[in-house]
Amino acid sequence: MKHWQRYIQKHKAYDKYIVPSNFNYSMVVVIPCFNETDVLTTLYSLMKCFPTQQPVGVLVVVNSSEMSDDSIIQNNRKTYDEIIAFAEEHNQSKLSFHALLCEKLPRKHAGVGLARKIGMEWAVRGFLQSGNRDGIIISLDADCTVSENYLHVIENEFSMSSPNCCVLNFHHRVSEENEKIEQAIDQYEQYIWYFRNALKTIDFPYYYHTIGSAFAVSANAYVRSGGIGRQQGGEDFYFLQKVFSLDKTVELMNVFVYPEARFSDRIPFGTGPALEKIIASEDGVLSVYTVEAFSILKSFFDLRVKFYKQSDDVVNDLIKSLHISIEHFISDYNLQSSITDCNKNSATLATFQKRFFHHFNAFVIIKYLNFAHSNYFNLTPIQEAKDKLNRLL
Repeated sequence: MKHWQRYIQKHKAYDKYIVPSNFNYSMVVVIPCFNETDVLTTLYSLMKCFPTQQPVGVLVVVNSSEMSDDSIIQNNRKTYDEIIAFAEEHNQSKLSFHALLCEKLPRKHAGVGLARKIGMEWAVRGFLQSGNRDGIIISLDADCTVSENYLHVIENEFSMSSPNCCVLNFHHRVSEENEKIEQAIDQYEQYIWYFRNALKTIDFPYYYHTIGSAFAVSANAYVRSGGIGRQQGGEDFYFLQKVFSLDKTVELMNVFVYPEARFSDRIPFGTGPALEKIIASEDGVLSVYTVEAFSILKSFFDLRVKFYKQSDDVVNDLIKSLHISIEHFISDYNLQSSITDCNKNSATLATFQKRFFHHFNAFVIIKYLNFAHSNYFNLTPIQEAKDKLNRLL
């Protein structure tokens, strides 16, 4: 575990979040919590899960920034006290609850990303302290409930196949009857699956959805990937792209997380902002990237074998055979140099392809899709886009 030691040395700022001396968990569920009123519902849901073979710890990171209103700070303190009382009443040998009260976090970084990182760093230090290099970190949110098989299946999967990452299924719940929210969240969920299926159709190897409350990683993969970032939104997406590139990601479609469908101004993108955008639109319809743009990406990806060990001139000629949108995108962002890099640093075709998707990753895909829809395509209503994609599958 020498590389763990180096990692922790590099991230010593998190040593102040003390791990209990009796830490003996095989899995830790990390739950960021900011100004929540009902986190105990999440904890009760975890209590209803089927029992696990090994002990599981649940850590709620109750957090606020140096700029938080006093009302939020007081609500957080009340929540922290409730979790401590809950733990005293309900902790068992196989399932224990903990809380950290993190106040006055620096304005520059305070948010869900830093809170999630604090919890995950706590878990890594606990696994190192207990000598468990096979520890598992599970990411959840404070507005979620889970299926009864949640802990049991995650434990079994990591025990049997030793993946680096498991991506879980999800279905948003609407707390009150609200037809507009129900229609909006249904479209948003359709979009998440549409985007995932489109990426898989174009042979992108890291096509899995990236939802902060619906994944689990091995602690070793967490350390190898450099840990999760402190972004104030999107930390799950950025982190999971690094983990996916390690390979060995498994989708557990029979394990469900149930986040609450609600508005939120805490992050710039995600469920809350998406709901607001859909409901605020004139027709209440979510429009998404066209199937045609994904097909053009596929035609580019399909050329990667032909790019291998070819001169820049040959590569350039091959790119010119593609749709004008991808040709202009590659030219405008000087991305042919990335293919040159792949050829210079790849002794085999397998290495070339791995490096190719390191350059042409999910960030570049989204950049191309935005570029193409600003200049060449119009967004398509989700149902129409989904129907078109289904005809290709």
